Amino acid sequence: MSSHVVDDQRQPNNSISSLSSKLTKPWITTTIFIFVFFFFIILVGASLRWMDMFLIGGGRIKVTPIFTRNTNATIPKEKLTTPLNFTLQCSLDQNIATQTCPASNPEKSQPSKDEPETCPDYFRWIHKDLEAWRETGITRETLERASDKAHFRLIIKGGRVYVHQYKKSFQTRDVFTIWGIVQLLRMYPGQVPDLELLFMCHDSPEIWRRDYRPRPGVNVTWPPPPLFHYCGHSGAFDIVFPDWSFWGWPEINIKEWNKQSELISEGIKKVKWEEREPYAYWKGNPGVAMVRRDLMHCHDPMVHLYRQDWSREGRIGYRTSNLEDQCTHRYKIYVEGRAWSVSEKYILACDSMTLLVKPFYFDFFTRSLVPMEHYWPIRPQEKCSDIVFAVHWGNNNTKKARAIGRNGSGYVRKNLKMKYVYDYMLHLLQSYGKLMKMNVEVPQGAKEVCPETMACPINGGRMRQSMDDSLVMSPSVKATCEMPPPFEEDELKKFLEKKESVEKEVEKWTNEYWQEQKKILKH
Repeated sequence: MSSHVVDDQRQPNNSISSLSSKLTKPWITTTIFIFVFFFFIILVGASLRWMDMFLIGGGRIKVTPIFTRNTNATIPKEKLTTPLNFTLQCSLDQNIATQTCPASNPEKSQPSKDEPETCPDYFRWIHKDLEAWRETGITRETLERASDKAHFRLIIKGGRVYVHQYKKSFQTRDVFTIWGIVQLLRMYPGQVPDLELLFMCHDSPEIWRRDYRPRPGVNVTWPPPPLFHYCGHSGAFDIVFPDWSFWGWPEINIKEWNKQSELISEGIKKVKWEEREPYAYWKGNPGVAMVRRDLMHCHDPMVHLYRQDWSREGRIGYRTSNLEDQCTHRYKIYVEGRAWSVSEKYILACDSMTLLVKPFYFDFFTRSLVPMEHYWPIRPQEKCSDIVFAVHWGNNNTKKARAIGRNGSGYVRKNLKMKYVYDYMLHLLQSYGKLMKMNVEVPQGAKEVCPETMACPINGGRMRQSMDDSLVMSPSVKATCEMPPPFEEDELKKFLEKKESVEKEVEKWTNEYWQEQKKILKH
């Protein structure tokens, strides 16, 4: 790729003024015009250097973005002391076979020496998620026992990323998961250790604790194989990792997390909380889980439920499914799908009081949420009656209901910045890498991946836009947050007991309310 940039920094000297006095008026005008013209070319060249480069391909001139705006907002303007130093070097041919990764890795980043901040509390669960391998470590034999369940193997060696694909995931889950890890190495170059991991992109966990409990007459191999996944369960060993939608879900027009959360933040300003519909709202696909199908049977005027038809939405360009337009009710319902749902962060971000149907699954950031502080707990078996009471309570305690909604959205805005998502990934992979008791190898069939091999062959569309929007343009100038200590057993027990105690208190209020309603009806 070549650039046609005029970089002439020569300045006029005194000879120009002495010469101009000897010239006639037309020649003066011409000289000034030529000087202005070349000065304009210099300015245009400078701007092109930082914006777009011209490429000739397919017999026509087109503009290919080279420096993409980094929406990760990891570099405060006041701290930016060096120009953005990562580029996307796309070859003229859009074929993936012609794309190659840069020959050298970026140097290890040198973040500021400011006192590191402590990571959000949910980072503490990393210790818990890796607990099964603390004593034994992870051997080649242990790792390979999960290979039949994985969609891909990802290898990081010498700061380079290789992927061995076993099977295709649903839509582009695997693509954007890998893309996110590639961005992590740009965010924190030289800080991710050599490692191998296996990743599964289905909805539900795969490595169940029940299969590793000692049983009479059954030989149990310990430890369980480590398998990375988007969600966990109290009865599973799957290692929880941020889901693909943080870098975009182009199939349903959900943008990468920074851009999407900004849109939601703007959306919540459109309708003041006091002026929002005083009802509970849910919109989604009920066909994926029984708990959602049951919810659709809640025929109560206080509950507004909408069935999402993704086929229709695709045909009309997702005009009626923008997440930022769905913050018009005081109360929003979160209910799981086949397992956890990526919708939880979008629902919490809305400033509405989240009515959270008690989940069986969790993702990496939700385990530190507290009932009646960040959300209102809803029992799965009594969904409809619990939701209706929550709406009645909220409409009679508007300050408290609004505070719960604000605390939930505040938790997301404060603790789920992309900087923290990358920090979580880094701490998790560093801790995981320390457990490796094996030589990291790049197997036959694995291919090196980088932004060039992933983004360059995609010529436009929502998928390319998501990649452009989430492309990390330079190493973080801030050091990673400081990992908090693991839970003490007694400490964790008290935390979980506190959550359960609050849930029981809300359950008591709900039961008393409905008992009172029955008495009123009898009279």
